Amino acid sequence: MTVRPDVRYPGPTWMTRARWLLNAGPSDYMLAMSVASASLPVVGKHLEPLGAVTAMGVWGYRHLPDFLAATAKSWMTPGNAELKESERNSTSAITAAALRGVVNANDLAGEWPAPDSVPPLWKLREHRRNVYRTSVQYGPRPSQLLDVWRPRDLPAEPAPVMIFLPGGAWVHGSRILQGYALMSHLAEMGWVCLSIDYRVAPHHKWPAHITDVKTAIAWARANVDKFGGDRDFVTVAGTSAGGHLAALAGLTINDPQLQAELPEGSDTSVDAVVGIYGRYDWEDRSTVERARFMDFLERIVVGRKHEKHPDVFRSASPMARVHRDAPPFLVVHGTGDSVIPVAQARAFVERLRAVSRSVVSYIELPGAGHAFDMTDGARTGSAAKGIGLFLNQIHRNRALVGAKEVI
Repeated sequence: MTVRPDVRYPGPTWMTRARWLLNAGPSDYMLAMSVASASLPVVGKHLEPLGAVTAMGVWGYRHLPDFLAATAKSWMTPGNAELKESERNSTSAITAAALRGVVNANDLAGEWPAPDSVPPLWKLREHRRNVYRTSVQYGPRPSQLLDVWRPRDLPAEPAPVMIFLPGGAWVHGSRILQGYALMSHLAEMGWVCLSIDYRVAPHHKWPAHITDVKTAIAWARANVDKFGGDRDFVTVAGTSAGGHLAALAGLTINDPQLQAELPEGSDTSVDAVVGIYGRYDWEDRSTVERARFMDFLERIVVGRKHEKHPDVFRSASPMARVHRDAPPFLVVHGTGDSVIPVAQARAFVERLRAVSRSVVSYIELPGAGHAFDMTDGARTGSAAKGIGLFLNQIHRNRALVGAKEVI
């Protein structure tokens, strides 16, 4: 399957259509047909998933070589099994060490989850016991839905809120199956979590994704008290593409360019951000992997070339949007990630720490791969606890500041 960076979808004139037909590859034809079919009356909306499947196939085709090479190396390296077990078993200690100085020492000294041999996906039914309400509308579009995770009984005071943004390479944005372990853990700690669906490419080009995220934040700021949440303390977290969206939302609070569909005066501020194996740079082509990624963005997600529209990519790049008033950040990434190399997380954290006045914590998990929170039970429990401790500390700090202001 070949995708050419110089290929664009057919334009309005016969000349542009002819040029497109000459240069297009198989995947370009498949994407064009899927997008066209989705515009058909009556049946079109039911055909949209075909475009997402096609786009996901293009994404998978580009990352398959790296994934296979990393897997082969993992299996063939002598003594690697013992090393992997050691890395997985060290997750709690590494997470606690990364949060030292930010989280209360007594909290870090508490009991941590033991490594679990069962993949988190096998515990879906157990986790979903904390789902309080499903398919709540958070915006005017039928696709703007969220699930509410919370304990059945909440304390009298409003609960802190976390909005979870699922991953999926910006071509899949479903709340199903993702973030369950983290949201279940936070719900048991007394939090209200909102897991959202958002619009995705190729049928909805950028910035529809971040517009939906900001719509959800504004909805929470105005309505989450109906579910026991605190409208004055809203955080955001996400995995992979969702990590990118979470970081961008935190760095572009109330930015009118990214919330044109929202009513004037909508509050899209967040009190903390958690990025989990996210992608934070939408401009860099310095490696083969980054060049492939930028080509994917141009072709599938944005529908424009970076060379001609650099402002679009820069405005969507968290790395370029870092500023001194950024909210508190926690970044979590694994050194075994073959989809988004850990060097990108390190660079983003370094940039944040150099500029932001807020706390910036970084948990780097040795050997952890992409989507470890869905497949690796040995790491997921400790990672969820670490994220919960960080968010609880930020909430506690905010409450202390509020108390001082009242006094």
